[in-house]
Amino acid sequence: MIISACLLGEYCRYDGKTKELSALKEAYSSYEIIPFCPEAPLFGTPRERIAVVSIEGKEKIITEETALDVTSSLSKEINNFCHKHRDIDAIILKSKSPSCGYGTTPIYNQNKEVIKFANGIAANMLEDFYKGVKIQDENYIEKKHFANTSEA
Repeated sequence: MIISACLLGEYCRYDGKTKELSALKEAYSSYEIIPFCPEAPLFGTPRERIAVVSIEGKEKIITEETALDVTSSLSKEINNFCHKHRDIDAIILKSKSPSCGYGTTPIYNQNKEVIKFANGIAANMLEDFYKGVKIQDENYIEKKHFANTSEA
């Protein structure tokens, strides 16, 4: 099972923080978990923020301050990860992330205006590589966890 590393408590986000979700760790404690963060190995932590920007109809990953296109390097990192971890049965990603968001990532135009919400680059690549594998984000887990605790 692949889980976004920040949700597992790793300090790998652009701001050097984590988004640890203890309910997630508890729910999958008996599973073999592979932490996933395609950005940290390439850009370090903390790092400049990135965003998904639609440029001439193509979605690119652009650094917010320096405006560098890092789409290719990020794609290679994600592709290498997929080829190292072929046997995966489930994936849980961090919502709203330019890499990992699953239907929740803001896509900007060149004027830095949100034009839609879609998948991040990693979510798209994981979906293509792991055909038929269930992908969800932490919001699903939180809803499931809180629904179970409110019934008790």
